[in-house]
Amino acid sequence: MKKRNAVLWLVVVVALAILVFLFRDRAHFDWRMFLQQLRFVSIGHILFGIALIYATYWLRAVRWAVFVSPTKKVPASSLIGSQFIGFTAVALFGRLADLTRPYLVARRTGLSLSSQIAVYTIERMFDLGAAAIVFSSALAFTPKNLPHHEVFVKTGLISMGATLAIAVFAGAVRLAGGTVAAIARKTVGLLSKPAGESIAAKIDGFRDGLNAISSFRDFALVTLLSLAMWGMIGFAYLETAHAFVSTPELSGLTFSRTMLLMAASIGGSLVQLPIIGWFTQIAVTATAMHTLYGAPIEAATACGAMLLVVTFLCIIPTGFAYSQKEHVSLKRVTQESEAAGTGVSDVG
Repeated sequence: MKKRNAVLWLVVVVALAILVFLFRDRAHFDWRMFLQQLRFVSIGHILFGIALIYATYWLRAVRWAVFVSPTKKVPASSLIGSQFIGFTAVALFGRLADLTRPYLVARRTGLSLSSQIAVYTIERMFDLGAAAIVFSSALAFTPKNLPHHEVFVKTGLISMGATLAIAVFAGAVRLAGGTVAAIARKTVGLLSKPAGESIAAKIDGFRDGLNAISSFRDFALVTLLSLAMWGMIGFAYLETAHAFVSTPELSGLTFSRTMLLMAASIGGSLVQLPIIGWFTQIAVTATAMHTLYGAPIEAATACGAMLLVVTFLCIIPTGFAYSQKEHVSLKRVTQESEAAGTGVSDVG
């Protein structure tokens, strides 16, 4: 595993070096203006954005407690540390640390790791559905006279389509999860038997997660928590953009127009590499702001850097604090969760 990661790092570093060399004469970037944008940023907007992000981690803990409630009643306060530690591990070590949260929750609650990976799976699906609903609802109010209006409309339609597809898929899995898994195993298995088994195992995990929602009340509560959380994330993006008071293209953004920036940011974080992913994330969001909003590249890059801090890196100090309090080594727990998750997948 370490050898594979080292090779991946080497490939990424070489690729970045080649890109920098090839485009060194085409980039016109005023570093003085970039630093000036950061100097005059509104601290109040930034702090409010960070407060919103911190509140979403509390909502995540509450939501996870609802998911496990049919099996075991767990206070949400006992799961907050696992959320901060888990996302801190992702921020530092990339997506390889994604299973840290279910691993820590399983260890804290005494529940099986497989059951918590199932909860993690259903959590991701609720996140995707809630984000799509927030996107499509906000984009529906985008004025027709705005630049790139057709992009907003298409994104809204795609988001709504994704929401409906998720709902249909979730309903099918809840009613006939075994059949859906068997179909996936058979069809995908024609191309690759291991891939077919892996997808079938994930569908079974998704079904187990759905079965954890034992009542309509729990379903409604989880849905409301998810929508509230993604609404708050959207406003954190908006507050960060509004912090750049000297750039009208950013300080005057509306919530609906921020949705494309949020979508670009989420897309850029799907394959998160350790540390290097921070810079690719900044590049993706800066490009979106420069292209869609017409913001100067220096201001867009500064805003992209602040977005990374507000929505992703701001939790690292709290994650370290919780790891010290709970006697958890971030590096060790990341490795253990990855190994345990691989073992669960192999068994599945």
